[in-house]
Amino acid sequence: MSDEIAENGTANGLAILENEKIERHIMKSVPGGHNLFVQDKEVASLIENLYSKLKLVLVRKDEQKSAALRAHLGRIDGLLERRETRFLTGDTMCCFDCELMPRLQHIRVAGKYFVDFEIPTTFRALWRYMYHMYQLDAFTQSCPADQDIINHYKLQQALKMKKHEELETPTFTTSIPIDVNELNNAE
Repeated sequence: MSDEIAENGTANGLAILENEKIERHIMKSVPGGHNLFVQDKEVASLIENLYSKLKLVLVRKDEQKSAALRAHLGRIDGLLERRETRFLTGDTMCCFDCELMPRLQHIRVAGKYFVDFEIPTTFRALWRYMYHMYQLDAFTQSCPADQDIINHYKLQQALKMKKHEELETPTFTTSIPIDVNELNNAE
């Protein structure tokens, strides 16, 4: 069987399900695709436990867990500040951005709703990063509505949803709580 993948994601009529072959195809065939699969151990280790910290905040609902999540976000802010790039590993998106930004969105929406947790406005590099992600159609068009994020965690916590919640017009939290013009001038 050939290692070449056809435009429809198949090789000799069979679907390609192996990540390495899919990545190789994207790197060869998609403009800018080589940027998606950057290897960066510092970034990988920094973002890997973020989601579990959010889950602990939502389950335990105590200040100690919130402080741990805030500290973790502070380390990400520090990395972004040191690197001075639009995204985690450079000025183009990579696979790590595709992992981090949805997690940040869940932290913003579910954290605020369930435990009044907010990402500190002092994390300016993190907010600048989120601003750039909110400008991308790839993120905004694939981002679930706030209600969907909230309902996801309600289901996990065995909380009941109200019928009117399912009928609400979807909302999407994409605002930045600091002056965007100031962010752009800082770049």
